[in-house]
Amino acid sequence: MYKVFVNEKKLLVSKHPEELEKSIGYESFTTLEIALDILENTSVKELNVFGENIDEIWKEFQKLFRIIEAAGGIVSNPEGEILFIKRLGKWDLPKGKMEKGESQEESAVREIEEETGLKDVELVQFINTTYHIYVERNGEKILKCTHWFEMNFSGEDTFKPQAEEGITEVAWKKRQQIENEVFPSTFKNIKLIVKDFWNSKNL
Repeated sequence: MYKVFVNEKKLLVSKHPEELEKSIGYESFTTLEIALDILENTSVKELNVFGENIDEIWKEFQKLFRIIEAAGGIVSNPEGEILFIKRLGKWDLPKGKMEKGESQEESAVREIEEETGLKDVELVQFINTTYHIYVERNGEKILKCTHWFEMNFSGEDTFKPQAEEGITEVAWKKRQQIENEVFPSTFKNIKLIVKDFWNSKNL
């Protein structure tokens, strides 16, 4: 199953029909173009494309876009707080585009250290990949695949928000703060990955 966010609307690619606002059975490449058109140009907020060969559907879906790979992390401290950044007025997790020749893990650690100023972040394990779609100024459609890793940090807080990336704040947040402050002012794929992390830890 693949969850993709299109302007904060959800597209679910699955093997079997899911109980979403709208479901379409996969017949051909055109099915995917229709699904995107519905999400981009109507009031439908969630749509499911389903078909037996999900890997084949996903390969066809990717042909609609230029793919950008990114990596980031959910960084926890010994108090169980999670590290967030504030970028352009929204809370976010530290992440960024992978550079040529980098592994996902190397990219995730580098981006966290660059965006927050923390040093010696410890990488624990892979969590999941999130997908979202956006359009460049030239009209090119991008599918951004962000690979997320669980990380720990127990050193000194040497916060230095990366101003050139539009980051104005770096902060540790407790669960209650995340639910009350972060979730109302973040992106759906960030909510998704944080909840995946909590579920993996039975939190």
